[in-house]
Amino acid sequence: MYPKCQVDVGFHQPAKSRWRNVAWSRLALAVAFAMLATGTAAADQPDLARAEQLLAERRYQEAYDLLAPFGETKADSASFNYLAGRAALGTRQPEKARELLARSLDNYHDSVAAHLALGLAYFELEMFAEARIAFETVFRFDNLPPDLESQAQIYARAARSYLEDGSRLLWHGYAATGIGQYRVNSTRGTNALGGGDRRDTFYNARVGGGLNYDLPGDYALDASLDYRFRYYDNPDSRNDSDLRWRAAGSRSFGENNLALGLRGRTSYRGNGNHRNDYGLFADYRYRLDPDNQLTTGAELRRRRYPTALPDRSFSSAVANVGWLHALSGGDSSISLVAHGGYNFSTSRPDGESVVYGLTATYDFTITKNLGGFLFGWWEHDSYDTDRIHFHPDAIEQSVNMTRKDNLYEVGAGLVWEFARGWTLRPEILYIRDQSNATAFNYSSTEAWLNVRTDF
Repeated sequence: MYPKCQVDVGFHQPAKSRWRNVAWSRLALAVAFAMLATGTAAADQPDLARAEQLLAERRYQEAYDLLAPFGETKADSASFNYLAGRAALGTRQPEKARELLARSLDNYHDSVAAHLALGLAYFELEMFAEARIAFETVFRFDNLPPDLESQAQIYARAARSYLEDGSRLLWHGYAATGIGQYRVNSTRGTNALGGGDRRDTFYNARVGGGLNYDLPGDYALDASLDYRFRYYDNPDSRNDSDLRWRAAGSRSFGENNLALGLRGRTSYRGNGNHRNDYGLFADYRYRLDPDNQLTTGAELRRRRYPTALPDRSFSSAVANVGWLHALSGGDSSISLVAHGGYNFSTSRPDGESVVYGLTATYDFTITKNLGGFLFGWWEHDSYDTDRIHFHPDAIEQSVNMTRKDNLYEVGAGLVWEFARGWTLRPEILYIRDQSNATAFNYSSTEAWLNVRTDF
């Protein structure tokens, strides 16, 4: 038998003590339930911070495995879809990445990183036209090569630097050289000047590049330089050199991008003379959908001949509107750009002029390492001053007339990537200037073969 005192202690505690023990038990039970509920809730949420860290460390498979179970429950989360899309891109699932990144942009249009990642997904799918449209929604390079695949490659390399290395200063560079032939075709104008049907061999070189610096608030600065030189075998032909530059600021907002800047050009005209162009421009791009980009722009510029032919100097106000459309699943595209404006402030004998025209371009991909382009350009210039010109059909006669010109350019080229970053580029260009004033009729054909490297 237990002693009586033990029985009294075990079963006859004071009421206050028994109430305290019950209270502590209930509190402990509540804490346990809260901890269990918190753990369950945490298990229902993806660890986005951890996923972001894994992406920064390029551990894409781990990030994808972490996020994949939550794909249905987080379908409306822009942050989740962006991180999952990046992970899918890193694990070589570009179609899955495209779906996730497009979904992310549906919920948050202003993400520069999501646009660049989407462009990379299109690039990996070899949908080069859609890739270019996505890239150009948020950043810009100038003086890109004319073929679609090369443009997409340059943008993709910069996008990877931004996303994977955290670089905010993006750049590209290029160099090219080759040999070609220039032919002046027979026309009324060239024959009258004694220069019709002339052929010259030339050697050319080109070097340049561009920068794009990302700023807070979806702003960016970009700049570019492009230098071209052509040397002719014929000592009677003028060697050409041309330096082009650009500096601009831009802002992306949603599917839109607006740029304002300055650009110019200095061209050697022979005998120590140069022609200078400089102006202020605005350029706007809108990604209508994955396959379509709309553009519009305006420029106020001055063309000046500082020493020779100063009476040819003039100013221009020109506007343009364009459309780029992806074809054939993105491995080709077509673009149309219409422009119009007015040339003024000039001492040209023919006076001021109204101009308008159209540019059409078709880019295509044949295989992964072979592609090409076709383009046509037309402009009509209508001057406003009557003056005496040679008769268009009889050079010994003259007539009083208002000058009207139609200018044409048609070109084509192939691009073969024979080594990583190196391309072989045969190109041809036909130029035709038609005018009711005999002296301004001109035609030439140029063909050349260049080797180019992009880096």
